[in-house]
Amino acid sequence: MGTVSAGNFYQDFDITWGDGRGKILDNGQLLTLNLDKASGSGFQSKNEYLFGNIDMQLKLVPGNSAGTVTAYYLSSQGPTHDEIDFEFLGNLSGEPYTLHTNVFTQGKGNREMQFHLWFDPTEDFHTYSILWNPGHVIFMVDGTPIRDFKNLESRGVAFPKNQPMRIYSSLWNADDWATQGGRIKTDWTKAPFAASYRNFNADACILSSGTSSCNSQKSDWWNQELDSTSQERMRWAQENYMIYNYCTDLKRFPQGLPPECSVA
Repeated sequence: MGTVSAGNFYQDFDITWGDGRGKILDNGQLLTLNLDKASGSGFQSKNEYLFGNIDMQLKLVPGNSAGTVTAYYLSSQGPTHDEIDFEFLGNLSGEPYTLHTNVFTQGKGNREMQFHLWFDPTEDFHTYSILWNPGHVIFMVDGTPIRDFKNLESRGVAFPKNQPMRIYSSLWNADDWATQGGRIKTDWTKAPFAASYRNFNADACILSSGTSSCNSQKSDWWNQELDSTSQERMRWAQENYMIYNYCTDLKRFPQGLPPECSVA
C-alpha cells in the first residue's frame, strides 16, 4: 500500500536553514518560510521516497514578489542526481507568477516547461502535486495535470527510478534571473516576504535503511497514468497557460530536439 502520511510538519520535515525564518505553527499544521535581505529559508523532509503521490498546498508571496523564487521539489544527492522541480518565480504586483517545471535524470536537466496559472496563487492555498511512479512523472495543479514526463528508457532517455529523493522547499532571492530575465530587482522595502505551506500528504514508498515501505502491495498510484479526461485537461492547460516548452525551442537545440520531445 505504501505509507500514507497526512501532514504534521513536525513529524515530516526539518527546517534546515534561515536562522528562524522558517517556522512551524498551529501544532504542526502550518509551515511558513520568510525571506529578507539577509537570508531566505528552507526545509526538507525527514524521509526519503522512491516513488509516490505527493501533495502540498502552497500560498505564495503576495504583492510585489519580483526577484523572489519559491522552490518545491524532490531531489536525490550527488553529481548524477535525479530531481523533479516546481519553482515559482515572483513578479511585480498584478503581473502573473511563472511556474517553472524541470526534470533532472542522472544529473542532466534542461527540460524546462513554464506556465502561468489560471488563478492568483497568492490569494489562497492551492495544491501542487507530483505523481511519480515507474512509468511517469506527472505534475498537477489543483488536480489538473500540466505535464507528463514519461518513462522512455526504451529510447535511451534516462528516467528517475532508483535514487531515493527527499522533498525540499526554499524561498530565496534570485533577482539576477528570476523576474523578466533579471531586469526587475527585489524591492527590499517590501520585505520580509513569506510563503506558506499546509496539508502535506504523501502516499509514497519510504526508504529506510535500504528497504522500501511498499515492496509488498502497491497503491492505485503505482500504475496510474492519465486517462482521456486527464489528457484533455492537460491539453487545456498547455494550450492556454504554457509559456515555454523546451521541446519547441529549436534555437536551443540546433543538433535536434531531445528524443523524448518526439513523443506526444
